Amino acid sequence: MSSRGLRCALVASVALLPLTAHAAGGEGESPTTLFWQAVNLVILLAVLVHYARKPVQDFFRGRREQVKTDLDSAAGVLSDAERRLADWQARADRLEAEIAEIKDMARRRAEAERQHVLADAEASAARIRGDAAAAVDQELARARAELRAEAAALATRLAADLLRRNLGEADQRRLVDEFVARVESSGAGGRA
Repeated sequence: MSSRGLRCALVASVALLPLTAHAAGGEGESPTTLFWQAVNLVILLAVLVHYARKPVQDFFRGRREQVKTDLDSAAGVLSDAERRLADWQARADRLEAEIAEIKDMARRRAEAERQHVLADAEASAARIRGDAAAAVDQELARARAELRAEAAALATRLAADLLRRNLGEADQRRLVDEFVARVESSGAGGRA
């Protein structure tokens, strides 16, 4: 037994001596009994220290090692968790940036599509206006042609009516004779 262990045992026995005396029931016990009880206590403590010291030291050493291992493991888990948190935070930041970029791209596409639709609508409107103008011009030309034809037919009818009313029989013969003379002169001129 080491001197340190012996000292601890002696101090403990001296400290416990009054308690053992009191527990034995007596204030009146002899000093010899007290001495032997103290010796027994010292021997008991010395035996306990001698045999229990190594297992207790091993237990506390193992416990200290286990605590150290657990602390190292916890530190590793903590650093891994912090690294993962940093990764997830970076992903979240990138995701927010990607969302903003996608929104911006969608906004630009929508604007481009709006411009395209407006351009198509304007082109269609211009085409419809052109088609309508062409149809109006065509209808005007057709209406003018019909009006001219109707005016010509009316003028012919009016002229015929005027001629019938104002032309007598002598005028009719003279016109027929002139017509025949022209036809004969054009036939004679064509043969020569």
